Amino acid sequence: MNNRVALSVRALVEHVYRSGGLGFGFHSASALAEGTRIHQAVQREYGELDRKEVFLKTEIAVGSLILAVEGRCDGLLAGEDGALTVEEIKSSSEPELPAEGKKVHWAQALLYAYMAVLERELPDIGVRLTYVDTATGERRSFERTETRAALEAFAAETAERYAPYAELLLRHEAAMRESARQLAFPFSAYRPGQRHLSGAVYTSVSERVNLFAQAPTGIGKTMSALFPAVKAIGEGRARAFLYLTAKTVTRFAAQEALARLAAGGLVLHAVTLTAKDKICFREEGCTGESCPFAEGYYDRLGEGLMDLLGSETLMDRSVIEAYARKHRLCPFELSLDVSYACDAVICDYNYVFDPRIGFKRLADERRKETVLLIDEAHNLVDRGREMYSAQLTKAPFLAISRRYRAADRRLAAAAKAVNAFFVQLRKACAAADGEEATAAGGRGSGVPGTGAAEAEGGVWKEPPAELPGLLERFAEAAEAELARAAGRPSPAGGSPGAAGAELPLLFGPVPEAGPADPGAPEGAAEAEAEDPLLEAYFAAQAMLRTLRTYDERYLTYAEVLRGDVRLKLFNLDPSHLLAQAAKGFRSRIHFSATLSPLAYYRDMLGAGENDYSLVVPSPFSPEQWSVSILPVSTRYRDREGSVERLARALAALTETPANRLVFFPSYAYLNRVYERFAELAPDVRTLVQAGGMDEAAREAFLAAFQPGSREGLLGFAVLGGVFAEGVDLPGDRLSGVMVVGVGLPQVGLERELLRRFFDEQGKNGFDYAYVYPGMTKVLQAGGRLIRGESDTGVIVLADDRFLRQPYADLLPREWRGYRVVR
Repeated sequence: MNNRVALSVRALVEHVYRSGGLGFGFHSASALAEGTRIHQAVQREYGELDRKEVFLKTEIAVGSLILAVEGRCDGLLAGEDGALTVEEIKSSSEPELPAEGKKVHWAQALLYAYMAVLERELPDIGVRLTYVDTATGERRSFERTETRAALEAFAAETAERYAPYAELLLRHEAAMRESARQLAFPFSAYRPGQRHLSGAVYTSVSERVNLFAQAPTGIGKTMSALFPAVKAIGEGRARAFLYLTAKTVTRFAAQEALARLAAGGLVLHAVTLTAKDKICFREEGCTGESCPFAEGYYDRLGEGLMDLLGSETLMDRSVIEAYARKHRLCPFELSLDVSYACDAVICDYNYVFDPRIGFKRLADERRKETVLLIDEAHNLVDRGREMYSAQLTKAPFLAISRRYRAADRRLAAAAKAVNAFFVQLRKACAAADGEEATAAGGRGSGVPGTGAAEAEGGVWKEPPAELPGLLERFAEAAEAELARAAGRPSPAGGSPGAAGAELPLLFGPVPEAGPADPGAPEGAAEAEAEDPLLEAYFAAQAMLRTLRTYDERYLTYAEVLRGDVRLKLFNLDPSHLLAQAAKGFRSRIHFSATLSPLAYYRDMLGAGENDYSLVVPSPFSPEQWSVSILPVSTRYRDREGSVERLARALAALTETPANRLVFFPSYAYLNRVYERFAELAPDVRTLVQAGGMDEAAREAFLAAFQPGSREGLLGFAVLGGVFAEGVDLPGDRLSGVMVVGVGLPQVGLERELLRRFFDEQGKNGFDYAYVYPGMTKVLQAGGRLIRGESDTGVIVLADDRFLRQPYADLLPREWRGYRVVR
């Protein structure tokens, strides 16, 4: 068994010495940038012989265990007499500077001092701990001299206290790798196409290459991705993986697949991250105030982690909640903290790709050995576009300027200035296109900070020039007020937009990077804002963050809607930012049943020239499908006239009892056809998808599709919704599907901007903006039907456009033997 554990100084001391509670409340988004600025200000005063950011490393033996510890100390100062002093600098946003220094901070400084005396063979060394108040700039330093013997004793004690945790991780790693090497494929045989996909995943991971794979629904894509990833870990070709999903249902599929591998002997630490608002024990929502799970959190965390990791391997929501209650720990923070030690994490796309909450502090060395498994990757295009866009509206700033007119004049003035900007924006929109209308089609808007030559109505290639300054002043004033309301001082200067909140490191120690707000809980970035000022502050920060990535792949547009004004920085092409967010990971494995056309998805997901592509042919024969096309116009202008024909087609389809689903492009269209169908076939059992269904309601909807049902069931659902993808209803749980329409997104300003942008890029803008996203929804909905080699079923495609290009060419091979129903 390997007996060497590599970790950072910070990770070591925080595990052993961190104490107290989570310290929820307002935490400045600029804390990281402010801390860096403070560090640099102190370091600028260093003398010629002083050194900053000094890399140090050592090995500490504890029995047969070796801790390989490294980090960068803030300063190594040379005295006039030749004596050396290690300095550790900490920014503080607490009401008062510490009176004697915190134990965890002293521990960090002392370990650096220990490494310095070893490296330079010194008998003793000075140790200085310096705190700087972020609000006032006041400094307070504590100094002492430590002998080499004392530092050796301290390092030995620290290592001794960390050793049980390290030994637990080493034992697990040995068991995990051996079990992964010995693991057999969990089924008696591969399904057709499954071995091909698994082999491509293994090769891509082994060669550090990205993969874009389309494989039909029903061949077992989840296992085809997980099994080779696990085998690669067993062979030492990777260390860990993140299984990224867009929807909860696909997270469950990944959990079930890992459980099947565990039943076959795999020993793997895996955790599923659940959104904070779903897993919080407090019914009123998380504030951290008087919360027994937040108070004293770090005093109990070590014991909780040892218990959890020593007793469990697959840690889903129920497991996390059980151990969180047992040890009185915040369940959300516990799931994040335990992920440090996990081999696999199942989570949403945003944990990697969203700039607001991504794993920015994932250690570079760990990142290099971590694989991204991106399930249903077709969803990442629109999700990416959403993550990298930002918007603001006028109303909150007007309300804040009035609310704080007397209480905080600085904040009121800053909000008033932003509101005034929106007033000018509204006038420009009104002049271009008329009051209460979008400004997309006008000319020469005259919006402040933009030139008429660059503007096309309410759409601009560049954002308003004065917007960053206005938002920075507002964010700084809002930060001060929010900090005051939370009972803590705010930063005195610096750019509030300089940094975003971060989630913690996964899979290992935090690198010795710039300091973060020491009081901020690591999941603070996911906290939901309910206070209007906090919401406006977060929105301003998001806009500032987006302004820093703004380039030719963005447009700015303004709209006047119901008396309010909206300004949006709209990301047209997320490919570059998606690739940047995933940069440094060992490989990205994109897989879906609907990466078609593959060239489009490679383009939009940031593929490189050397990345691999794979299209796995369907193993299902055309005889398993009975495909019909009902040539009815479902275009928006014709929908009312199509209701009768669609309702009668459904009535004819349901004359033979069976379980079926029909998908519509909108709730309004669905409800109109449902009402008429209910009149024509009142005895047919039906279910109707409602907007905003919670998980329990979704599960009940799917559970109603029972095998062997004699009376049958017709479910009405929305195309592109929760029941249109990632749903597994094998056998006669689902025997028929009707898809109404070709799934085109609704024509609107943003879709038209996309069409124009891609036309200008020399591509087919209509296909990129409308056809490909729409047909992906159609193929996903149809993919609910045939899930196994013995399944058969009926598909009805209700739209005359399926008979024409480009739609006909995008139909799967096995659907092309359709008949036309007149």
